[in-house]
Amino acid sequence: MTLSFENRDSRRNDESKPPLRGVRILDLSMFLAGPFCTQQLADLGADIIKIEPRNGDSTRALPPHFHKGESLYFLSANRSKRGMVLDLAQPEGREVFHRLVTGADVVVDNFRPGVTAKLGVDFATLSEINPRIVCCSISGYGQDGPYAKRPAYDMIVQALSGGMSLTGEPGARAVRAGIPIGDICAGLHAVIGILAALTEREVSGKGQFIDISMLDVQVAMLSYQGVYHLFSGEVPGRQGRGHASIPTYASFEAADGNDVLICANTEKMWQGLCEVLEQPELLLDARFLTNELRHTHRDALEPLLTQAFLRRSRDQWLELLTAKGVPCAPVNTVADALIDPQVRHRGMVRSLTHQLGGEIDVLGNPIKLSRSPCGTFRSPPLLGQHTDEIMRELEYAADEVGRLKERGVIA
Repeated sequence: MTLSFENRDSRRNDESKPPLRGVRILDLSMFLAGPFCTQQLADLGADIIKIEPRNGDSTRALPPHFHKGESLYFLSANRSKRGMVLDLAQPEGREVFHRLVTGADVVVDNFRPGVTAKLGVDFATLSEINPRIVCCSISGYGQDGPYAKRPAYDMIVQALSGGMSLTGEPGARAVRAGIPIGDICAGLHAVIGILAALTEREVSGKGQFIDISMLDVQVAMLSYQGVYHLFSGEVPGRQGRGHASIPTYASFEAADGNDVLICANTEKMWQGLCEVLEQPELLLDARFLTNELRHTHRDALEPLLTQAFLRRSRDQWLELLTAKGVPCAPVNTVADALIDPQVRHRGMVRSLTHQLGGEIDVLGNPIKLSRSPCGTFRSPPLLGQHTDEIMRELEYAADEVGRLKERGVIA
């Protein structure tokens, strides 16, 4: 059967279109990690078909904010997708899915290991149907290992990875990162894996399976802290408002109670900082002559800097530091950040017209391409909104579609 999908070669005839135009991705994922991954790909022009069970993605009902009954949490990770309700537990549902796979490029899921095989949508099965298919599974711990079958959530992998132990004030209890980095970063690594597999497929002509573990990603993000430990055996603790290696890479309270963050990590910046703080004697102090010495004597240096910053307001310090070329910033609230002129100039707050009516501000996409920009943001799908449209593309007859609806296979 020849399916009526868009001709992928047409992408070559219009360089102004989004770069993933013509790539079709079947999205079986729910909640955040998987949907965030596929939303990035949708922004880049891929046709994302979000396939949900009859009760839908659980985040459709997640409080506290709703627009005309639609959860803003769901909206934040599912724009620019098409939606279909399909019961994969029924043989006829799997048949519909398998037909979709014949014309698809990628399948994304975030089931626990073993669930895709039980449903008949695993890579081994799908690659028999379409040898070019790329399958990406995002799970808490990966497809193998002693924890593979355990449930996992963002905060669990933050805790297990050691990353949570670094977050918080020294001497205080560990706290999770305020941003859901376990989910978001797993989703971003899934995007990297998918794009790499699609690129490799251009050479081999074959798809492959991508195994993304949220825990793997969080351990990789330990970065230099993990390598420091492996080399020295030292166990890093809470990082607070500072940096393990650079004592002048930290935030300090100003006279008005607001924090000023500085990143004076070169000798020139250190000299500029001392000049702005009107503390020239620090430049002559033998304890602070190099960054290594400043690190060694940070317990003596930090109180001096803390006291100095209490002499002026945050905005006064920011103006003086910026003029002297010392990297600095206010510690913004979310509200402050989303009205920042640089954030607005870069299009990181955009308006989306919701199909139920009204305009909603959403976050932009950080990927900026010179010739093939991201496409227009479209409203996330209502539950099962595009089922009929997709079934027509699969060339199902109207009476067959009606019968499948009556049996609850589609909705």
